[in-house]
Amino acid sequence: METESEPYVRLASLRQLHQVMADMNTARSLADTLQTVADGVVNALGYEMAGVNLVRPDGDLVVAAFSGNSAAEALITGRVGSRDAWDRRLGMGERWGDLVFIPHTEGWVLDDDDVPQWFTDGPAPRFEDEWHPSDRLFAPMYTPGAQGGSCGELLGVISVDRPRNGRLPGAWGREALQMYAFQAAIAISNARLRSNMQRALVRLEREQQALRASEESFRQAFEYAPSGMAIAEMGGEQHGRILRTNDALCRLLGRPASAMRRYAFSDLVHPEDIGTLLRTSAEGGRAELRLGRRDGSYVWVSLRNSVVADAADGPRFLLTHVEDIEERKRRELQLAHRASHDSLTGLPNSAELRSRLAARLCRRPAHALESLDAAYGHHPAFDGPTGHGFDFAPGAESYDGYDHHVHTVAPEGEQDDGTKGLAVLFCDLDGFKSINDRFGHNAGDAVLIEVARRLSQGVRDGDTVARLGGDEFVILADGLGRADAEDLAVRLRNEIIQPIRAEGRAVRVGASFGIGWAHCGMTADEVLKSADERMYVEKRSRPKQHRRAG
Repeated sequence: METESEPYVRLASLRQLHQVMADMNTARSLADTLQTVADGVVNALGYEMAGVNLVRPDGDLVVAAFSGNSAAEALITGRVGSRDAWDRRLGMGERWGDLVFIPHTEGWVLDDDDVPQWFTDGPAPRFEDEWHPSDRLFAPMYTPGAQGGSCGELLGVISVDRPRNGRLPGAWGREALQMYAFQAAIAISNARLRSNMQRALVRLEREQQALRASEESFRQAFEYAPSGMAIAEMGGEQHGRILRTNDALCRLLGRPASAMRRYAFSDLVHPEDIGTLLRTSAEGGRAELRLGRRDGSYVWVSLRNSVVADAADGPRFLLTHVEDIEERKRRELQLAHRASHDSLTGLPNSAELRSRLAARLCRRPAHALESLDAAYGHHPAFDGPTGHGFDFAPGAESYDGYDHHVHTVAPEGEQDDGTKGLAVLFCDLDGFKSINDRFGHNAGDAVLIEVARRLSQGVRDGDTVARLGGDEFVILADGLGRADAEDLAVRLRNEIIQPIRAEGRAVRVGASFGIGWAHCGMTADEVLKSADERMYVEKRSRPKQHRRAG
C-alpha cells in the first residue's frame, strides 16, 4: 500500500528525472552525453551503479560510460563484450516491457562470458521483492523513430545494479527506467549526429584549405613552369580553344597571352601535323609536332595532354604540357639523314634506295621462293631480309592483295610500246679509277660530288638519284616509256662527260648506263641486278676506247 509521502517523493524524483533528461540533450559532446546518461541513472533513478554499453560499428558493445563506483569504472570502462553474448542476455530472463530482468537463479550461466560486469556486495534477500547481489537488469536503447522503441536498431544497453532501497523496481520504477532509456537513445543519437557533423565540418574545412593550397600550388606550377603550359576547352563547339597559357609558352611561340586566347592548337599546328594533333586530343595523348610562331616559322614541340575537372561532375578541361624539342628533333633528323644519305655527295645511299624501291613493289608469294633461288642462284649480294633476295613492301599483306595496290608495270620487248613504268638507270663511271690513281682521292671526291650534282639537276622533281657505292649511281624515274628512259640516259651521259674541275685541273670521265624496269613481283635487289646486267651488256657491246684523263 502506498504511503502518504510516496507521491511527493515520486514527484520530486520525476522532476529530477526531467532535469537529467534535459541535461542529456545539452551536453557538448558525445562523451559528455554518455556520461550524463550513466550519472542520471544513479542520481535520478536511484540505482547504486549504471553502465552505458554502446554498439560499435563491428556490432560488439563497449562500456562507454560508468557511474556510481570509481573502482568499477576504472576496471570495466572501455572493455568490449561480444554481440553474441549480449544477444544471449537480452533473449533470456523476464521481460518488463522493453526491460530485461535476469534473476540470480538464471544469471549464473552468464558468469563466464565476455561481457564486462560488476556486482555490488550485500546480504542475501530476506523477502521475495528484495534485490539479490547477482540480479541483472538491462534497459536496451533503440534508434529513435521505432514505435515503442523495440522495433528499431539496437543502439546500446544501459545496465543497472541494485536500487538504493534494496527492492526490485515496481511498476513506476520500471516505467521510469524504460522512458529514460528511450530518451537516452534520442540524446545519444543526436549527440552522435552532432559529433559526425562537427567532424564533417572540420574535414570539409581541411579539404577546402587543402584545395585552396592545391589551387595556389597549381597556379604557381602552371605560371612559373619552365616549359609551356596551356588549358583548353574539352568537348562542345569550342573544343580545343585555348583558355589560358603561361609565360613559357608565350615566349616559345612569340605570341602574347591575349593573342593565344584567340586560337586553338589546331590553328597553330603545321598543316602536315594536323592529323597527329587530332589523334592526340584525348586524355593521356602524346605527340611530337610543329607549332607556328608569330614570325611564320615553326618549332618542334612535344605535347602531353591530361584531363582536369573544375569540380565534381563539373566542366572538364584539357591541360597540355608543351616542351620545346627543336634541338633534339634537329639532331634526330640529322642522324636520320646521315643514316639514309651518302656523306660525300648528300645523295640517298644504298639502304635508302632499296627502301624507296621496295615501297613500290608488291609482295611475292611464298611458294615462289624455290623457283627464285633456282633462277637467280643464292648469292649474299642480293639477299633481302628473308635470305632469298626479297624486299617485301611495307604494309603489303600478300601477293594476292593487288586490289589495294597501284601496280608497277614495265614495257615489254625492246621496242617502245607506250607503256609507262618505273625505270631504274644504273650508272657506272668510266675512267674514274685513273683519276684517283693519278691525282689522289681528293680529286676523285670532287669528281663524285660534281657528277652527283649534274645527275640531280638532270632529272625531274620527284625522281631519285642515289649513290650505290664507289663510282656507281642509280636513278629511279617513274612514269617513263622505253624511249623516254633511253633519252634520259643519253642526256645524263652528255652532262657527265663535260670537263670537271678537280684540284685545279680539268678532268673527264665517261659513263655507262644500264636501264632496268621495276614491276610487282620483283624485289629491289632483282631490279638493281637487272639494270646492272644491262649496263655490262652495253659495255661489252661498245668498241674499246682509250681515253686519257686530264
